[in-house]
Amino acid sequence: MSLKGKTLFITGASRGIGKEIALKAARDGANVAVAAKTAEPHPKLEGTIYTAAEEIEAAGGKALPLVVDVRDEENVKAAIDRTAEEFGGLDILVNNASAIQLTPVAQTDMKRFDLMHQINTRGTLMCSKYAASHLAKAENPHILMLSPPLDMQEKWFAPFTPYAIAKFGMSLVVLGMAGELRKKGIAVNALWPRTTIATAAIKNIIGGDEMIRTSRQPAILADAAYEIFTSPAKEFTGNFLIDDTFLASRGVSDFDKYRVDPAKKLTLDFFVPEDIPAPASLDPVK
Repeated sequence: MSLKGKTLFITGASRGIGKEIALKAARDGANVAVAAKTAEPHPKLEGTIYTAAEEIEAAGGKALPLVVDVRDEENVKAAIDRTAEEFGGLDILVNNASAIQLTPVAQTDMKRFDLMHQINTRGTLMCSKYAASHLAKAENPHILMLSPPLDMQEKWFAPFTPYAIAKFGMSLVVLGMAGELRKKGIAVNALWPRTTIATAAIKNIIGGDEMIRTSRQPAILADAAYEIFTSPAKEFTGNFLIDDTFLASRGVSDFDKYRVDPAKKLTLDFFVPEDIPAPASLDPVK
């Protein structure tokens, strides 16, 4: 199955994981709505919706850059409707937009908690709500959340309860909407990286350049997302997937190609359940 002619609405697609998923689809000849807030260049963040759209077009796809704030209900609905009108329908929604702050409750400003909740949990639910009526008309419709398996352990929450609540909230949307939309043939799945991914969030918020070198490239998530989108929606839904384990189940064996620096030991991401073993070593490549 190919994504040629399919239409994707991807939140947070101006850079990082969202853009990488967009480019992977574009190489098949897909249509991509680049739904993100960055319309003007940012001093610390590379890329805008317009530069991402140019890359998508160069890769072989068609792009629709849209300024979208996933907290704004009217903005979200209008952007999704415009995408469906522009390309004659909607096949795939990717809820990638996310806000992060790794602080305990005592050190978290409530405005920041509200932001994380509004973008992560509420934004995901709202985009899914307004995309569903369009997706129901598609041949093989998918909703994908970039969110973790529901491994409800204290260790994942104690260090940064506000962020964990907001991120696991996205996964609760997967759990509920997979059941709600199953009869309509719309697949709803979650995808999460085993290791940290080389994105602006890792560099600017979590670990700087050193953690970038101990991360995998966003391409691993794009490849995994592609495998999800080309799976039968009526059969493949309600799954909480770890990128490398899922790719291994689809025949991938070379995971070293995704490393930023093969000489570095890979850093585990948050929220990865212990009972899902890695299909390949995370140690430095010798």
